This record gives sequence, C-alpha cells and structure tokens, in this order.
Amino acid sequence: MKRLLPVFLLFAISGCTIFIDEFQSNQRVVLEYLLSDLPLPEDADIIKDPTVLLGTGSSISGRVVLVSGYTPAENLIFYGNETPTTGWTLASSKVGEEITLVYTKDGRYATIDITPKVNIASMIEGSYGSDIMISIIHPDAIAIQNPYQELNYDNLPSAP
Repeated sequence: MKRLLPVFLLFAISGCTIFIDEFQSNQRVVLEYLLSDLPLPEDADIIKDPTVLLGTGSSISGRVVLVSGYTPAENLIFYGNETPTTGWTLASSKVGEEITLVYTKDGRYATIDITPKVNIASMIEGSYGSDIMISIIHPDAIAIQNPYQELNYDNLPSAP
C-alpha cells in the first residue's frame, strides 16, 4: 500500500498540470476570439480569477490579467511594436518602474498596465517577469450614467 502512495501523488500532481495547461489553451482561444485585434504576448499566462470580460466582438469590455516571463521593458517593446499593427493608436503613456499604455481604436480604450513581478525565486535567479493588466472599455458599455439614482439611500441597511 505504501508503494502506491508515491504513484498516486505523482498522478495527482501531473493531473493538475494537465488541467492548468488545458485552461490556459482554452482561455487563450477565447481571448484571441474576443480580443482578436489586441495582441497578447505568446509567453503570457492568463490569471483566471481577476479576468472578467463582458460583451462580444468589438463591443467587448472588461479586464484581462496576465503573467509574463518577459521583463516590463520587453513587454513595453512588444506592445509598442505589435499594437499599432492591429489598428490601435497610442493615446497616452507613462514609463517608469511601472508602465501604463493607453490605446484607442474605433471609440474603444485599452489600458495596459505592466508592473515588475518580483518574488523570492526571481531574486535567486536574478531575473523577473511582469504582471500585465489590460482593461478594455467600449463607449457603449454604460448606457445609463447613474443606474442607482432611483435607489433610496435612507432605506439601505446600515453597516455594522
């Protein structure tokens, strides 16, 4: 029985890896369909929980969170070269330790925030990657400017 435990643990760990890889490939297909005109770095992994997308086609709004093995500078070069080729125009940028790029296309806005990812493993290796957050806003995403106007604030439960 004790001999089967290591085999079971190896199978369980490798099974998790298969599910994670399958999630990444499935998510990338969905993102490439929904964000067909916004390039994503090839090495980037999608972080499942904070990623939220609403709408379809050119009416997409939401947030995509990625982790890349490339440095922020390398990702800056990637977006600087690739994004204009898909019709996006750089509207604003801030480059420092943290990088913010704002692109526009057909009334849509895409904000790309790139921050260094530093952890213990990267300190030991002497390298670090990037956290990338892409926020996309479609001009028709908000139809009613104040959807809460009719709510009666006085009738809301008070905080403990």
